[in-house]
Amino acid sequence: MTDALHTELLQLALQAAARAGELLKDGRPADLGVAATKSSPVDVVTEMDIAAEKLITGLIADRRPDDGFLGEEGAATEGTSGIRWIIDPLDGTVNYLYGLPSWAVSIAAEQDGETLVGVVTAPMRAETFRAVRGRGAWATGSWAGERRLTCRADAPLDRALVSTGFNYVTDVRRHQAEVAGRLIPLVRDIRRAGSAALDLCDVAAGRLDGYYERGLHPWDHAAGDLIAREAGALTGGRPGQRVSGELAVAATPGVFGPLQGHLENLGAWHD
Repeated sequence: MTDALHTELLQLALQAAARAGELLKDGRPADLGVAATKSSPVDVVTEMDIAAEKLITGLIADRRPDDGFLGEEGAATEGTSGIRWIIDPLDGTVNYLYGLPSWAVSIAAEQDGETLVGVVTAPMRAETFRAVRGRGAWATGSWAGERRLTCRADAPLDRALVSTGFNYVTDVRRHQAEVAGRLIPLVRDIRRAGSAALDLCDVAAGRLDGYYERGLHPWDHAAGDLIAREAGALTGGRPGQRVSGELAVAATPGVFGPLQGHLENLGAWHD
């Protein structure tokens, strides 16, 4: 892959994420309601999720009509260029629905199953995270300008601040709560913010020592996973496996192994 293509993909992802972020922030109707549900009655889609995905795919398709798409709200085309865009137009929809600030637009570009570019923008936090494979991860924000991201220095697991998320299906969520209850005595504390993309970026930014979750889809983690890895974090699924729907783990190098091991022993990957 050429430097010129890297730059093109990154700039296009940044532009699409910024445009979608503006739409979501400035165009949110006061009477925003649920447009549809997916896996359960609390797994919601709003009209703004759908509008943001249409904006992103339309902008990218205009510039790169031969690329493929995989989007949370239904975009699914193979393309012929070898590049596929993986899009979560609104990660943290329930937060957005309730007016909470922890939501983001996540856009990644992959080739042959490897993520090359990742962008996550969080309009209410006024910051954008970005990474290109092999070139490090960066953040821009009104609070700290532009900076290269580096995950936290290693700490023992019992001093690690760890984030997680919960599924929308009741039985799965009940099991996840049991796992969290058994894990919490082993770590400093557990957080639950409601956006996988932002949790991964917060690992990259040194705001968390680790993060884990079961049931993620490619659009949930594609961009954030690359950003975390380019900031020096380790990511994976069950021991010896890549991130998957069974389990996603991201942490500083010293926390990753112990956290992953405990999650395996606690059965975090099954009901």
